[in-house]
Amino acid sequence: MGALLAAYEASALGVAARGTVWLYPAANLLHVLGACLLLGAVAVFDVAVLRRSLAALAIGRIALPVAATGLGLQVVTGMVLFAAEATTMAYNPAFLAKLTALAVGVGNLALFHHRFGHAMRLGMIPHGAPMQAAISLGAWTIAVLAGRGIAYL
Repeated sequence: MGALLAAYEASALGVAARGTVWLYPAANLLHVLGACLLLGAVAVFDVAVLRRSLAALAIGRIALPVAATGLGLQVVTGMVLFAAEATTMAYNPAFLAKLTALAVGVGNLALFHHRFGHAMRLGMIPHGAPMQAAISLGAWTIAVLAGRGIAYL
């Protein structure tokens, strides 16, 4: 694993992230923007589901593409940030917590859509949906908070 991390860090992307004045700061700023879009959109949708609001479907039609855009920004810019210091980042406890929370968030999203997507499209909020919305809100919040903690651990 160490050799793979070292190779990624030594890649053209890693060298550029460390060696140019603008790439790492731009990636960092866009990564934060992605986090804002992701968590903001997820929170609006999840709170509507938690409140069992029938507006959740309409909110989801707007919020979920915004969240997907934020997640996309996070993945692309995260690859740049990780390439800059992959050999140390892979062992950072906050980074590992972020990846774990991200996996829970993505897994919960897939499960939510599998279990409740059809009913939600029909305008219903099924019994278990609020619990999964709470898990979603928690997972994405932890992912963002852990991500901010990476610089301090």
